[in-house]
Amino acid sequence: MSTQRVFVARLTGTTVFDPSGDRVGKVRDVVVIYRRDDPPRVVGLVVEIPGRRHVFLSIGRITSIATGQVITTGLINVRRFEQRGGEVRVVAELLGRKVFLRDGSGEAVIEDVAIERNRLGEWDIGQLFLRRPKTSPSPFAKGPTTFAGWNDVREDQTSGEAQSAEQLVATYSELKAADLANTLLDLPEDRLLEVAEELPDDRLADALEEMPEDEQIHILEQLGDDRAADILDAMDPDDAADLLGQLPEGRLEQLLELMEPEEAEDVRELLKYEPDTAGGLMTSEPIILPADATVAEALALIRRHEMHPALAASVFITLPPYETPTGRFLGTAHFQRMLRYPPHERIGAIIDETLEPVPASASAAEVARRLASYDLVLLPVVDAAHRLVGAVSVDDVLDYLLPEDWRSQDAHRDASPATTSNPVVR
Repeated sequence: MSTQRVFVARLTGTTVFDPSGDRVGKVRDVVVIYRRDDPPRVVGLVVEIPGRRHVFLSIGRITSIATGQVITTGLINVRRFEQRGGEVRVVAELLGRKVFLRDGSGEAVIEDVAIERNRLGEWDIGQLFLRRPKTSPSPFAKGPTTFAGWNDVREDQTSGEAQSAEQLVATYSELKAADLANTLLDLPEDRLLEVAEELPDDRLADALEEMPEDEQIHILEQLGDDRAADILDAMDPDDAADLLGQLPEGRLEQLLELMEPEEAEDVRELLKYEPDTAGGLMTSEPIILPADATVAEALALIRRHEMHPALAASVFITLPPYETPTGRFLGTAHFQRMLRYPPHERIGAIIDETLEPVPASASAAEVARRLASYDLVLLPVVDAAHRLVGAVSVDDVLDYLLPEDWRSQDAHRDASPATTSNPVVR
């Protein structure tokens, strides 16, 4: 029987199927235990099941592992994964770790780990894919790569020395914001902060927006003041306002002073409203255009890749100025309606005259009622002078109406029958 080898970085994200071919979840990590004289033994996988919950799948319940799919017996314990003493997560803890080659040729960093199935059907760590230090001063240069066996290297992790998180960040590069948030929160505390430091501002901001507020605050407080302000700048103003609203007044003002003036001003405006009102729920950055803009101009703004889908549902027409708070609000043009008109049509000619804006003082319940009654995903919000100050999207209302811990609640009812029948105790 030939050795079967799979590289872990390529395995992450692979779909897990039960014997009937039904999807169970996706692989997020590989769990190993160290041994004295032999390479670490694989004991299981961390699998993300519906509801974004991470669970443990014992290696004994896996019948096949390949880069394209993982097949299980269909029996999975749906209890949330908790790392035990002696267990090491390959993606979260080994990738990016510095090692020294025993042949004396110097140091290297682990970029990937291959797990191999031996003749007894057990999975162990086999080859390591290593990158040596770069030899060129060019910032674009990378060091040479090499392969080595586990016993050909020794780890060099001095107490208090931070591991490189670059490879782990690269592994997470394709994750959606909600999945990245969930994955970060499953990391050990020290590793989470290392990865947070390495992530680009916009990626970390997106992930924070998907986390419970207490986790947002905890991570933000571990960052330096300047970095924390940069992250807040990169967040949507309404999310930044929600986060800052949980901080003591002194800390709130300190961070606002460090933010970019324009971003800070948007957040200050939002903080004036009570959290359970339209003003407290809204974003201050909807799409705003003059009445003489064309359908083509409106669609160009909607097509921007960074535009949130809910905000792309409608364009708001106002008198100048065209940044909130705007001139007098004139009306709304819906995306679907724009598609029925030629590109040169004036946007002011296709306003939905039946849609009334909500006042900033309207309750969250009133906003929810309006959205549901008229089958909308976005509502304009105006002040007492009928100026547009923002827009409330359906996801803003859902975030408010759902329990505070909805992101971390158990997802038993979301799992497929294959994941809930006859759960196996780890």
